[in-house]
Amino acid sequence: MSIIEAMSERAIILAPLGRDSQIALMMLNEAGFEGIVARDLSTLCSELVQGAGLLVISSEALIGCALDPLLHLIEQQPAWSDLPIVLLTHHGGPEQNPASRLGPQLGNVTFLERPFHPVTLISLVTTALRGRRRQYEARDRLIDLSQSELRLQNTLETLEQQVEERTAQLRHNEEALRQSQKMEAVGQLTGGIAHDFNNMLTGIIGSLELLRRRLARGRTEDLDGLIDLGVTSANRAAGLTHRLLAFSRRQSLDSKPVEMNTLVVSMGELLQRSINESIQLDMQLSDDLWVAEADPNQLESALLNLVLNARDAMPEGGTLVVNTSNQQLDSAFVADHGNLLPGDYVVLRVTDTGCGMAESTINRAFDPFFTTKPIGQGTGLGLSMIYGFSKQSHGHVTIDSEVGHGTSVSLFLPRYSGDLAEESLSDIQLAPHALDGETVLIVEDDPAVRVLVSAVLSELGYAFVEAGDADSAVPILESDQRIDLLISDVGLPGMNGRQLAEIGRQYRPDLKVLFITGYAEHAAVRGGFLDPGMQMITKPFTFDLLTAKVREMIRI
Repeated sequence: MSIIEAMSERAIILAPLGRDSQIALMMLNEAGFEGIVARDLSTLCSELVQGAGLLVISSEALIGCALDPLLHLIEQQPAWSDLPIVLLTHHGGPEQNPASRLGPQLGNVTFLERPFHPVTLISLVTTALRGRRRQYEARDRLIDLSQSELRLQNTLETLEQQVEERTAQLRHNEEALRQSQKMEAVGQLTGGIAHDFNNMLTGIIGSLELLRRRLARGRTEDLDGLIDLGVTSANRAAGLTHRLLAFSRRQSLDSKPVEMNTLVVSMGELLQRSINESIQLDMQLSDDLWVAEADPNQLESALLNLVLNARDAMPEGGTLVVNTSNQQLDSAFVADHGNLLPGDYVVLRVTDTGCGMAESTINRAFDPFFTTKPIGQGTGLGLSMIYGFSKQSHGHVTIDSEVGHGTSVSLFLPRYSGDLAEESLSDIQLAPHALDGETVLIVEDDPAVRVLVSAVLSELGYAFVEAGDADSAVPILESDQRIDLLISDVGLPGMNGRQLAEIGRQYRPDLKVLFITGYAEHAAVRGGFLDPGMQMITKPFTFDLLTAKVREMIRI
């Protein structure tokens, strides 16, 4: 690595109190990163002019100092540059950390509360430098594009029309590059969501630690509150992960025919309870509505999100309209949307009479983690989740808004083209416990998940056999061991769970399979992943759901 490259990726550290600077530098050096300690803000600015990959600054270093030189350097960054800054703060709100209010002025800031674990700091620095390298790559691409355009202009001075077409193509490519970078945003924003995730993990770990201490002392009173606290924090973390997968179009969808009017009406009471009394809910449902194709659970979540956004846009009250309609999209409309095909679509539209959005806000509304709400009142993932859901469902979503006159969000979902078979309602009497000899094969590489699933099945009276990977499970499937159900993780090391199921059915054609997965790219659309006799649940799941699925599948 050249000297220039080393300086462009180094960390400049400013933490004047105690040995904070030296400790941070030692952590970075041990992880293989270059760094330098600045004795004051003036030195930091001088070093920054020479080049930097990121800044690590303690909040107290910014109090009582003239920040204009630093802010001027940040403001003068070229269009491709967004210098990452890790701001070390103390535990507490703005009163304890007045420097945290400088976040909007400093730009690309990640807050790290002290005391922090070295792994957390190294993770933030790794993510920041990865993003910084992409900025340099974008700079090089822009330079190459500019040079190519200049050569074209010099060579084809008499062919103005060709130059204009080339420039338009370059702009289109640049926009495509920006869109691609948006889809990578979740991976790049690990540091940005670390604070929220650490709070959730603190709630989980802290609750378990207190439970252990109290049980060790024989105190069994008031344990429900600690359990509820831990479960609530875990559910918040699961919800955040779900939203991230929805935005990146990697959630597991169970698409099926959906009578959208029926779905909207069934949610009427919930929607009415979710809005203020000063808001009038008006449902305008088309009489001859086509059947849509979508995941009904995700559609319900999308509708609720849209209604909550509309409610927040009308703090003084107003009218909220939920409308359904049919619409045919022609080639001219879908030409600008790569995943859309011309044809019939069912439209769910939510309209409010609230404050509306400016054009600049509309342009960023679907970006992940973008929100106009105050800190702590929104993750910025609601609309991006709906965007990801619509695209993964081969649909589309649009926003029409005018400041002071309200907003209308339209969700387009494809019309179901298959035959509508009447569902037969059969009452399956599920035994509360296993029958004698019923056996489950559990294949899961995570020991903790394997132990918990085994414990739940054991409580219900099921016999079980465990395997940590597919290779260990194949001999069991080949044997004479009784197996009534295979429970397998999809993302196993080596051979995955879906491949294991195929091998298992070669030996046992009637083998029933329940997949459990946290994330599996090829299982994103369940209809193309599951064969008859197969079902799927996603992690984290409740044990009530697990036991219900096990009983249902074994009895069928």
